[in-house]
Amino acid sequence: MDKKDKEKGYEKPEGLSLNAGLYCVATPIGNLGDITMRALDVLKAADVVLCEDTRVTRKLFRAYQIDNNARLQVYNDHSKEDARMRILDMIRQGNAVVLVSDAGMPLISDPGYKLVRSCQEEGIYITTIPGANAPLSALQLSGMSSDKFCFLGFLPPKSTARRKLLGQWVQVNASLIVFETAPRLASALEDIYNILGNREVAVVREITKMFEEVKRGYVEDLLQYYKETGAPKGEIVLVIAPSDDAGKGPDEETVYAMLHDALETMRVKEAAKFVAEKTGRKKTYLYDMALSINKEQEKRD
Repeated sequence: MDKKDKEKGYEKPEGLSLNAGLYCVATPIGNLGDITMRALDVLKAADVVLCEDTRVTRKLFRAYQIDNNARLQVYNDHSKEDARMRILDMIRQGNAVVLVSDAGMPLISDPGYKLVRSCQEEGIYITTIPGANAPLSALQLSGMSSDKFCFLGFLPPKSTARRKLLGQWVQVNASLIVFETAPRLASALEDIYNILGNREVAVVREITKMFEEVKRGYVEDLLQYYKETGAPKGEIVLVIAPSDDAGKGPDEETVYAMLHDALETMRVKEAAKFVAEKTGRKKTYLYDMALSINKEQEKRD
């Protein structure tokens, strides 16, 4: 925007009107300059703007002097079915309703899919106004293979659940993209090392912001680096490179079953070594798993 535009605020094109329906609008993931002109048009013309947190969306409105605060309504993971029904009623009455998340594309690890599904079932008009997206931006910056990739969302906070999830992707020959928090980064990297092996990983953080950073290396090296420097700050996306052996190794359930069977005739250490040789998994990880299996068996007995 030039100086004149900033003084008068953002104005929609003359005569712009929106059809009744649901508009999924992408918002910046860091740098407020990453909003599209079309997104600004729609936000300006909308009858209602649904957002996760009105405080976050108001910052965007203030930056572009959009006078739409009175039409902001909260819609998030805690919203109940009756809230969706009220939104559907608003659209039926001829209103143009916008759905935004706090950052990035709505529905990408954010609330909204139930609302979109309900609108589809009702035959309501739905469209997307695309824009900034953290997983795809991280993939661009990572230098990892991008011809095939899978987005797994947030990794589970507990190690057991996290290992189980990662185990389901051992055989997938594609780059894996996940969200993670700074306090859990080290434990997540340890589970990646134990389940997926010493693959290359890019730790991409603060995308589009002042302290944007990409730290790329093998998991073993990254673990050592963050042990020495401490956990990084900011929002983190991990991009995990495909394994050269992807598609050959067994998944987590298969490894568990193999170890369970081995423990019927072997000691813990022997069973861990035996399964490690068969699967390529780390002996230390398999040893811990074997101990857990024995404890579970003792409880049942």
